[in-house]
Amino acid sequence: MLPIVQRFPKSVGPVFAKETWKNAHMYLEQLTTAGALPALEMTMRFSAQRQRLIAHNIANLDTPNFIQKDVSVGKFQATLDKAIRERRSRTGGMTGHLAWQETSEMRRGRKGQLQLTPETPGSGVLFHDRNNRDIERLMQSLVETAGAFKTAVALHRSQKLLLDMAISQRV
Repeated sequence: MLPIVQRFPKSVGPVFAKETWKNAHMYLEQLTTAGALPALEMTMRFSAQRQRLIAHNIANLDTPNFIQKDVSVGKFQATLDKAIRERRSRTGGMTGHLAWQETSEMRRGRKGQLQLTPETPGSGVLFHDRNNRDIERLMQSLVETAGAFKTAVALHRSQKLLLDMAISQRV
């Protein structure tokens, strides 16, 4: 693929091509940060990482001295709610990135993505081998998290399909 500057006629010039590319990039960024997309992406990341954490807890169910850990769904929801409200007040609408605040359990990765650092000890009775297993609670958390992930994926997919149809003018 040719660079963007070479796709324009020579009479247009590279400055115009650069500005057009910048405007197109800005437009695409506005599309991808519109509506519920950023919140759905954050929910998918949280759910996927929590699913991994729960699977780790299940895998170590019989490991002596293993203390299960989890992250607080309520704290995530409060952080997401605060970020959405802040975005609405900042942009006056429903567009723009979510400027969420880091917590002790949620941090930003190198590229700004959500990373979980579990601190909340899982609930359950501490057994004689110092393991706090509770398989029923783990399975319930697993199902709840999978449901949240599937719902976020379905909503995200429908939003992306609407964008694709609008871009290709098949509305």
